[in-house]
Amino acid sequence: MRRRVLVGAALLAALGAFSTAAAAEIEPPKVTISPVDWTAAAAALKDVGGGGAVDAFARLNAVTGKRFPGIAKSSVPVLAPFDLEAFKADNADATPDKYFGPFHPTKYFLPGPAGYTGTYVLDIGGGPFKVSYKKKPVEIEITGAGFTYDLDPPDHQEVFAPKDKSLETLFPGIRRILREAHVRYAFERFGVPYIVSIQCYDTRISSKYLSCREADPIAEAFLKKLAIVGGAPQKIAEPHLDLTRPTAPSDFTYYAPGDLIPNTGWKKMPGRADYHVYALMRFPIAEAPAYVKSQSFMPWGDCYRSGHTGRLGRKDAPYTCKVNGIPLTFNESAAVNFSYPWRDNFCELRDFIVGQCPGGYGHQGQDIRPANCVMDNEGSDRCEPYQHTIAAVRDGLIWRLPGNLAAYLVLNNANEFVRFRYLHMNPKFMDADGLVTGREVKEGEIIGKVATWGDYESGTSYHLHFNMQVVTKSGWVWVNPYMSLVLAYEKLIGGRGTELHEGDPVPAVAAKPPVILHPPIVAAPAAPETKSAAQDAGAVKPEAKAEAAEPKKPLVKRMREKVRKFIRRHRHRKPRTETDE
Repeated sequence: MRRRVLVGAALLAALGAFSTAAAAEIEPPKVTISPVDWTAAAAALKDVGGGGAVDAFARLNAVTGKRFPGIAKSSVPVLAPFDLEAFKADNADATPDKYFGPFHPTKYFLPGPAGYTGTYVLDIGGGPFKVSYKKKPVEIEITGAGFTYDLDPPDHQEVFAPKDKSLETLFPGIRRILREAHVRYAFERFGVPYIVSIQCYDTRISSKYLSCREADPIAEAFLKKLAIVGGAPQKIAEPHLDLTRPTAPSDFTYYAPGDLIPNTGWKKMPGRADYHVYALMRFPIAEAPAYVKSQSFMPWGDCYRSGHTGRLGRKDAPYTCKVNGIPLTFNESAAVNFSYPWRDNFCELRDFIVGQCPGGYGHQGQDIRPANCVMDNEGSDRCEPYQHTIAAVRDGLIWRLPGNLAAYLVLNNANEFVRFRYLHMNPKFMDADGLVTGREVKEGEIIGKVATWGDYESGTSYHLHFNMQVVTKSGWVWVNPYMSLVLAYEKLIGGRGTELHEGDPVPAVAAKPPVILHPPIVAAPAAPETKSAAQDAGAVKPEAKAEAAEPKKPLVKRMREKVRKFIRRHRHRKPRTETDE
């Protein structure tokens, strides 16, 4: 991927904000309410009829509601690639999907007080679009926002005019945006921001990735098919979040947002001091304690391509990451991995484009470890998966195609237009549990277990990677969930945390040995020997005494020793980093 992100005034502003906001309190996000012009939207319908916008859209919703469930909940006019006139002419209530052309609707359609969002898939095995990447269908997302989030700088993205100039006539002011591995087409209509988005990579055409130049014709064809299919005039109120924190004291400590482990940001830049709580939520690990911790620059981490000194792969071997020289040990169960204080890793060194990080690249979310490490045996250097459970952070809708590595939980209510992403659960288990697009979940519902799934089992360390996105006028954008997690955790434990700053005393790391599933077998002490009359008479043969002195080991013990030898030879598999779906 070509790195064309510019670092300039926005970076300097972000670094200044980090130094001045160190003692800030949590705050709600800033939003802009969309001034929806329902009269203009109704006038754009072919059969307005009498009664004004309310009646016109009520009639429209009655026609389209069977194909777009709950469409009347949308606070903005819903646009979709739907041949509405042909559908009404045929009265084809039973088989409406043929009216979407090549764009097949999914079960992900979520209308509500904040607007609506939905996805369509394009089978790229054939059809009018020439695409080299054919591993899975292309998913096209469209969002119409009743309110958008106004993010503080930096805000890295690349903006262009669309390649197809006819789109300017259809959607005056439309912009083509490359941001966070998506091509987006953003425009306003009836006072509402709309964004059409496709995941792609700004690189040459390849069979491994969908390139943005291949995604462009798909997005352009999608835009040209858009029609008004529903929605309902309603008041969009200013969102409100209750950010009241517990007052009881606790032993929970955390470093300030943006305060990364020294020199672990992209090009050794710091993070951003983002104190916004973007959504109220339950903590995603089902039980406390839990720990927001780096997976790359703490014990057993691989220093993420920044180089290291010392040996990786031998249990308890000392090593350091070259970026900062902090002493580490090759043992995932190290107590410091499972203890306070927390530390922000949103802008930690990764190759992912993150517009909200000073350098334009970062980690996208936060890595969270559960209460403790469970190891198979004393010779292990890593934690066993599936020992702790993961909970839904809110009531919401799941968005995930079968087989995908990530599961999104989406909120659309009067106060939040947000989605959360869970990563590193086993996709086979998620498929088997029905954690796929269209499933509704309740806050606190167990939706999986903490695992080690990168692109395969044991492909990463034992943790949950947790992200958050909000809707902006550029579409869905990664924001730092750190302070949202802090507030959620305080509510889970019923106590207020203490924020640490440079120079503050750091709590000592208490001993926290791992749980061993298969401890070594310790033989019971032998009973005292008593000489028999035959022994006194010298009846025991010398070879018999030798056999008694070196008894054959039990079969179970012999097998366990073989297993330990195998583990010692194969125990280290290089951790994989987070990937998108």
